[in-house]
Amino acid sequence: MVCPNSNPVVQKVCELYDQISRLENLSPSKDVNMLFTELVHTCMPPNPIDVSKLCQKIQEIRSHLIKLCGEAEGLLESHFSQILGSYEKPLNHLDIFPYFDNYIKLSLLEFNILTKNTTKIPNKIAFVGSGPLPFTSLVLATKHLTTAYFHNYDIDARANSMAAALVATDPVLSERMTFHTADIMDVTCALKDYDVVFLAALVGMDKEDKVKVVDHLAKYMAPGATLMLRSAHGARAFLYPVLDPRDLRGFEVLSVYHPTDEVINSVIIARKLPLPSVQPLDGFGSYVLPSKCACAEIHAFNPLNKMNLIEEFALEE
Repeated sequence: MVCPNSNPVVQKVCELYDQISRLENLSPSKDVNMLFTELVHTCMPPNPIDVSKLCQKIQEIRSHLIKLCGEAEGLLESHFSQILGSYEKPLNHLDIFPYFDNYIKLSLLEFNILTKNTTKIPNKIAFVGSGPLPFTSLVLATKHLTTAYFHNYDIDARANSMAAALVATDPVLSERMTFHTADIMDVTCALKDYDVVFLAALVGMDKEDKVKVVDHLAKYMAPGATLMLRSAHGARAFLYPVLDPRDLRGFEVLSVYHPTDEVINSVIIARKLPLPSVQPLDGFGSYVLPSKCACAEIHAFNPLNKMNLIEEFALEE
């Protein structure tokens, strides 16, 4: 494990964490804005550091810091969503948000990665973790995917209400944008309808929770559908959870991109693997397991395939 004092970036991050964790609240203010801006600037430069190899104490600091960043980001977006809601046409003033240019660049990056790795223009898109300011959906819907329908999922009803109120001021865009208040882990059959699913960086505040979400998406997304998710690399992993491409079970990873500019998040694009094909046995067809859910995957089972010996199947009586 790496000693916390052996890397000046780690040392600086720990100093900022100590100051941030002592703040009374994380709502936008002069002190909050200053500390988080300094934190972002500290973590932004490309850095070969591997956070997984840091000592346990720093791992705990990083885990708590990511939660603090997530809380502060949510409060910042809520604050500006309220301000935007005071305008007659709020979508014309999105650039008042201090990180709006980053979202413009990130959305363009994700659109370019999507078009390079897929041949079909998506018709129906889900964004998981859209928040009170659904910037990615707004930018993609108005600049890049102007015919697609966007379904935004967030567990916070207030965040969805604020976001929906902003979109409702545009009668054309509101026809293509829907908001769902739900835990994505409770969404099942509906996931098969989406050509592309975007997973926000702060859905799953640690690797274990994020892997559970990805496994859930792998279970219910349609074969061939595209998953776009955000991760972090180097020192930027102090700001957001990291997802290893090897953890995307049920998906074929198509590309991984680590930005080196002010776009903080790494981008991973993957394709949901098709259902396994099985040759008929002795001309009598494949063996399949029954499923109560009409949209659930039906896994073919071939007793002659040794790989199936390590799979576990839960059968209901």
